Amino acid sequence: MPKNPGPDLKFERRYQRSHKGPVAGVDEAGRGPLAGPVVAAAVVLDPKCIPGGIDDSKVLTAAKREALCAQLLECARVGVGMATVEEIDTLNIFWATMLAMTRAVDALGLVPAMVLVDGNRCPNWSHTSTAIVSGDALCLSIAAASIVAKHRRDCMMLEYDLLYPGYGWASNKGYAARTHQEALRTLGPTPLHRRSFAPVAQAELDFGPIAAE
Repeated sequence: MPKNPGPDLKFERRYQRSHKGPVAGVDEAGRGPLAGPVVAAAVVLDPKCIPGGIDDSKVLTAAKREALCAQLLECARVGVGMATVEEIDTLNIFWATMLAMTRAVDALGLVPAMVLVDGNRCPNWSHTSTAIVSGDALCLSIAAASIVAKHRRDCMMLEYDLLYPGYGWASNKGYAARTHQEALRTLGPTPLHRRSFAPVAQAELDFGPIAAE
């Protein structure tokens, strides 16, 4: 099976020609973890100033994501949005993700002519948009958004690890790693845990209600 050559600008070029305006790529980070918010980013690339090495955030090291995020903030239009743990538990993770994406596009400071969204579903918004399955591996602006979203969320989880030590968030970023699940069973849930997720709900039953912050 041939190796994917990596994301490029074919989608952006196609829609810039047909829609005559800026094209934004959107992606999220943090749908699967047991703790922490879900974070989304929207990026409009400047064709004259595109950092080298942009790729799906999952194939990049943390150091590379950090460096690329800094470069993107210098030479691209970037918007970041998030949905809180409370919103995740109220809306469910899918609709909270859609909310974070909407906030990310709203934070761009411009109205894009077209929005390219990673995945198979776009938010219910007024923007002209299309979903691209595996977009972070195919579309350069979506890949850029995946880098910003992942780096921003990772930084948040590093800070939260200092507030709630013992769960290993500095390394697992809130995902259901063995050390995290063991800590959840022995220490109980924190206010940053998603009570609508089954392992957290079980821990709450075992330890009682989550304490307020």
